[in-house]
Amino acid sequence: MEPVRVTHPFPPIYDERSRALVLGSFPSVRSREENFYYAHPQNRFWKVLSYLFGEPLPQTREEKTDFLLRNRVALWDSVASCELRGSADSSIRDARPNDLSPLFDACPGLRVFTNGKASDACYRRYILPRTGVSAVCLPSTSPANAAWTLPCLCEAWKILAESVGVS
Repeated sequence: MEPVRVTHPFPPIYDERSRALVLGSFPSVRSREENFYYAHPQNRFWKVLSYLFGEPLPQTREEKTDFLLRNRVALWDSVASCELRGSADSSIRDARPNDLSPLFDACPGLRVFTNGKASDACYRRYILPRTGVSAVCLPSTSPANAAWTLPCLCEAWKILAESVGVS
């Protein structure tokens, strides 16, 4: 499969109450098809957040958006466009970062968390020099990160819930 140049197809989720920003790398093929974050059924992102915030697993796009905003979590991706084969982060080439300034302007004191090493590498290389805001790299919720069980991910991600006042 030849790499293709793709552009991030949907906007960030946030409002002025957001206190934590989770940055993925770039939407998977499934997420791009469904036009929403973490749409692949094997990705554990929504399960982890549901556990952390003690809420039922959101199902619809609207429920997921409400869930994030209610819990003061903003969501976007580090990469605005790139060359990519399928969904594998390891195939990302010629990445262009998203401009996070609208989020930082709207949400003073926003803490940044990257979902996996690819997002973290993009953030540190391209975005950190602009923002000066360090990020906490969390283990990826992707099914490709099979070494991390759901309970281990939930434990590692507790810092996210703590950053918005849930413990």
